[in-house]
Amino acid sequence: MNHAFDGIIDRFVLASAEFERRLRAVRPEQWRLPTPCTDWSVRQLVAHMAGGNLNYVGLLRGGTKEEFLRLREADVLGDDPVAAYIRSVGECAGAFARQGALDRVLDYPLGQVTGGQALAVRTADTVIHTWDLARSVETDDVLDAGLVAWVDDHLAEIYAGLAETPVSDHTTHRFFAAPDGAPDPTASRQARLLNIMGRRP
Repeated sequence: MNHAFDGIIDRFVLASAEFERRLRAVRPEQWRLPTPCTDWSVRQLVAHMAGGNLNYVGLLRGGTKEEFLRLREADVLGDDPVAAYIRSVGECAGAFARQGALDRVLDYPLGQVTGGQALAVRTADTVIHTWDLARSVETDDVLDAGLVAWVDDHLAEIYAGLAETPVSDHTTHRFFAAPDGAPDPTASRQARLLNIMGRRP
């Protein structure tokens, strides 16, 4: 497995805990608020995160890219979004922790990847969407510095070989937002990463 993905399960669990911390701050009246992901409300963003975790488990079980895309926007939150999200994290971490899971080749929609790379993509997605959620509900939007550094240092490895990637100027932007102009070289590492990911810090 690529050394960039060493400890990836622990990184995924940490990133998910950071998202959960912001999720617990959501008040009842905030679920319909818009997010930096312009097509999604807060509830839709959280549904994307919980459903996405379960979708990755589906890939490990032999699911296809067509099934992944069909289920991508499903709302699996029910009446308790926090509990649904926590369960999805546990299922995803448990599935990828099984012997051989990180080396298995998965039928990811943007190209075949190993389980390790797939979970790295999921972890990076979780880090960025943590900021989206925090901004939406006006809570702490300072991301874990270690996670930011890991994503920033390993962007090329995380998205290597994918048909769409946030690190290519020539990619399509169906799955990843386009960069928000040229980054400010004096900005923080978090701000520069968010800029690459199409956010305006």
